Amino acid sequence: MPVRHLKTGKPAADRADDDAKVRAVVEATLKDIEERGDAAVRALSEKFDRFSPPSFLLSPSEIEAAMNRVSERDMADIRFAQKQIRNFAQVQRDSMKDVEVETYPGVILGHRNIPVQSVGCYVPGGKFPMVASAHMSVLTASVAGVPRIVAAAPPQKGEPHPAIVAAMHMGGAHEIYVLGGMQAVGAMALGTQTIRPVDMLVGPGNAFVAEAKRQLYGRVGIDLFAGPTETMVIADETVDAEMCATDLLGQAEHGYNSPAVLVTNSERLARGTLAEIDRLLSILPTAETAAVSWRDYGEVIVCDTYEEMLDVANDIASEHVQVMTDRDDWFLEKMHSYGALFLGPRTNVANGDKVIGTNHTLPTRKAGRYTGGLWVGKFIKTHSYQKVVTDAAAAEIGAYCSRLCLLEGFVGHAEQANVRVRRYGGRNIPYGAAAE
Repeated sequence: MPVRHLKTGKPAADRADDDAKVRAVVEATLKDIEERGDAAVRALSEKFDRFSPPSFLLSPSEIEAAMNRVSERDMADIRFAQKQIRNFAQVQRDSMKDVEVETYPGVILGHRNIPVQSVGCYVPGGKFPMVASAHMSVLTASVAGVPRIVAAAPPQKGEPHPAIVAAMHMGGAHEIYVLGGMQAVGAMALGTQTIRPVDMLVGPGNAFVAEAKRQLYGRVGIDLFAGPTETMVIADETVDAEMCATDLLGQAEHGYNSPAVLVTNSERLARGTLAEIDRLLSILPTAETAAVSWRDYGEVIVCDTYEEMLDVANDIASEHVQVMTDRDDWFLEKMHSYGALFLGPRTNVANGDKVIGTNHTLPTRKAGRYTGGLWVGKFIKTHSYQKVVTDAAAAEIGAYCSRLCLLEGFVGHAEQANVRVRRYGGRNIPYGAAAE
């Protein structure tokens, strides 16, 4: 039988219309920030957050005051999460080695791993203050050795969110701004009269933040193109409907447009999960949000074989992929397009979002086909270098270079090689001629 959809989401055309509206708003907003700087940022903060302090930059005393409002239990939990994330990020950083090798007698090639010099880390607020996003961006940049880390998050009820400020500060932020949405991303990337621009933007956000990063890409670097949170559950009858439904709704509550997809080879499990989702939505405190996401973006796909499940999963390339089958390691070996894998029923996406140690800023909208998620390496630029250290090598490599340049018609290029052949090889080569 062909792959069957027991439930589908909104048509792609409807989503494209939504995207076009967001693009137009973001384009006008970024232009305003570029032209008016601080005045535009303040006006946007007043409009969207009803927040207009003397300075959006927190002073050391304001940071201390915010942190003093965080309970000891919450501080301990933040420290635990940051320890796990720091440990894994450091292992990743240690795996990145500078190299230098003599590839030909007298020719030395190498590369150096150099941190990006300034990074803007956006931490979403919105309905849910994303404390964990501070760990994922700020702390990871710190492990990478970024010398200037700027962090921004929207106010909550007219003031900085204490736990977010604590996580930013403990993670290693050098500047903390109480700014949200497009105005935060635009200010960090474009710069204003009071905010120096950064070289790179990272961090998740709503559709407007994601689109702002897309439009700013090129002027600054970004971690990845990200859209609303996505989740997929790949399951067979080794797990039950409650587990599948819980994992789907656990991510659908992120927003009104968060895709959640079940891929299974069991129609019984598929129908049971649909019924269980209805039951859980009747008791879930965040059902107002999760129910809309599930209605508009939820999918249930029934396949006949594990190979079909694999093909469907790789084609969708979901951000989070929860695998609960009798062959989880087979999916680990075969999956090639996704954000992050969560293997086995004891694992869950929330672990990765908050505490386990991997980074939760991940590719969406099929970007997992060509990139992984945020990690310490995203903050590192790998730069090559070369040295020719003997006369013989300069003459020998130069002769090859001369001929290959003239093969392409680049006489000026060829002369760069020829002048070395003349000086270090003692050979009389007419100007613009190929070295023999």
